[in-house]
Amino acid sequence: MISIRDRPAEAEDRAIPGHWEGDLLTGANDTNIATLVERHSRFTMLVKLARRDSATVVRAIAEKIGTLPEELRRSLTWDQGKEMARHKSFTVATDLQVYFCDPRSPWQRGSNENTNGLLRQYFPRATNFSHVSQDQLNAVALRLNQRPRKILDFETPADRLQRVLQ
Repeated sequence: MISIRDRPAEAEDRAIPGHWEGDLLTGANDTNIATLVERHSRFTMLVKLARRDSATVVRAIAEKIGTLPEELRRSLTWDQGKEMARHKSFTVATDLQVYFCDPRSPWQRGSNENTNGLLRQYFPRATNFSHVSQDQLNAVALRLNQRPRKILDFETPADRLQRVLQ
């Protein structure tokens, strides 16, 4: 397990896109979705999960990350939850290094925690994610990615990401 303290400076200062923060958002009946937020642009991707076990989470996130262009696949920062116990297989599948936050330090993934708060506007805690489709998750991610953000000088995450990819 590699500590967040060993994460490259380019990830820390958000200078270069392709560094992601991830987490699980839990709903009713222990249902979950994975949230991925790109640190430079705050671009968000949501992933439907059938279960919370490490094999399922790692496979689903690897598939989603695999859809990205290579320049957007640099690193992933996660908390120390057991859902990423198979992080080495994730790194092999995606060529992304996984960095882990210190215990009980959610501020070390601040963009992701903020996004999870925004997601609660769409998915209150009582949401049973087994009744939410990937298409519905994609629609919510699109809304968040088209929402101007003060931190981006009121640019949208989608526009910021598009600009850096050109």
